[in-house]
Amino acid sequence: MAEPRTGPLTVAGRVIAGTLSVAVLGASGLVWYEYRQLDSGMVKSGALAEARKNAPPHLDQSVNLLLIGLDSRKDMDGNDLPKEFVEEELHAGSSEIGGYNTNALIVLHIPANGGKVTALSVPRDDYVQTVGADGKMHKIKEAYGIAKGAAEQKLSGKGLSKPELERQSREAGRAATLQTVQSFLDIPIDHFAEVNLIGFYDIAKAVEPIQVCLNNPVDDPIVARTATREGGGTGLRLPAGVSSLDARQALSFVRQRHHLKNGDLDRTHRQQAFISSVVYKLKQDGVVGDLGRLQRLFDVVKKDVVIDDRWNVLDFAQQAPNLTGGNVEFNTLPITGFKNIGGQEVNTVDPGQIKRIVKQLFGHEVPPEAAPSVPAEQVAPVVPAAFAVPVATRTTTPAAPRSTHSPRTGSPSASPEAPSTGPGADPTGPAPDLPMQGPAVRAGGIPCVD
Repeated sequence: MAEPRTGPLTVAGRVIAGTLSVAVLGASGLVWYEYRQLDSGMVKSGALAEARKNAPPHLDQSVNLLLIGLDSRKDMDGNDLPKEFVEEELHAGSSEIGGYNTNALIVLHIPANGGKVTALSVPRDDYVQTVGADGKMHKIKEAYGIAKGAAEQKLSGKGLSKPELERQSREAGRAATLQTVQSFLDIPIDHFAEVNLIGFYDIAKAVEPIQVCLNNPVDDPIVARTATREGGGTGLRLPAGVSSLDARQALSFVRQRHHLKNGDLDRTHRQQAFISSVVYKLKQDGVVGDLGRLQRLFDVVKKDVVIDDRWNVLDFAQQAPNLTGGNVEFNTLPITGFKNIGGQEVNTVDPGQIKRIVKQLFGHEVPPEAAPSVPAEQVAPVVPAAFAVPVATRTTTPAAPRSTHSPRTGSPSASPEAPSTGPGADPTGPAPDLPMQGPAVRAGGIPCVD
């Protein structure tokens, strides 16, 4: 989302769109012709072809699906979304905010022989080496925009129409995102789904009201952005416990990052919980398995969601019970601290540790050279300190040793307190011996989060 305003909302949006695509497309025993009806008309991307050229090898027959939440206030043709919608209704800032950042990156690992689906969220501000962009170190969310901008410059003199220029340059952004995630996690990406701001809203509108659960009440007043003040806030006010949200409130729920104890990292757990709640609602309402209702839902999804051109919905049919029945566990990959680089606050990470965690979670053998390169006490997940100071008056708080910390930081903790659970939910702690950024969130209900 926009740096100051809509990071998470897009995040959740894409996440939801992608998850809906997986869960809904493969959710019932329809004949191939009926699947083709649902699939027909969706926007397809060929970006996987470039990513597959240097992808890590497959270690088994499992499938890795990347859900991309694109922070863009523009439509598929590159036109600004209506100002009254983006700025006045959603309070999401202007079309100049956010650019083409991928503020939600979630990998769904679907085992070859069934069983629990593992979902991994990659924090958007992780400072990594990009692949397919400019090859330099950046926040992982920036790979898309860097590659898109470079492609746009290269293509601008070829006489392409505005929609075609937008399409081709976005393809470069997708390819860079796929390659960067593959390199960072050391896994191949087999499929992906991308959704933007308007897509999230349309999907949320189609399934509202959506129930969410909060451990604590929230009050996130909107602070105007000025030359001397960052601004931000969503306007969201909710009590502790379960609340039913309309589409506009849902956007605020998934994009709030101010006035949260752990800032951006808490927002990631919001995204995970929101996906769980939506899939749970679809199943409880009988949408999954009802061709007519699925068709109406996908009529909404088709215009806002981009999927790869290798996506075969039948590939996911056998995983439908796990994807919609609660056998999905969300974890957030750990960071080692925070640092200010070039005036930007970034998450520091240990790439060796990340690769080791991913291999262990996915059930692969971990080679000795993949072990963390620094002492364990220096790579424990970081839990930022309180984030309730108004945006305009934030102050720096000391944090973990050997790093320059921002107001988002706090003391390292390997065992943060797990959230309570809502109806039918079952959050759990991280897998044994695997440090994660906060507790896991298990699908199958309405998980309570901060």
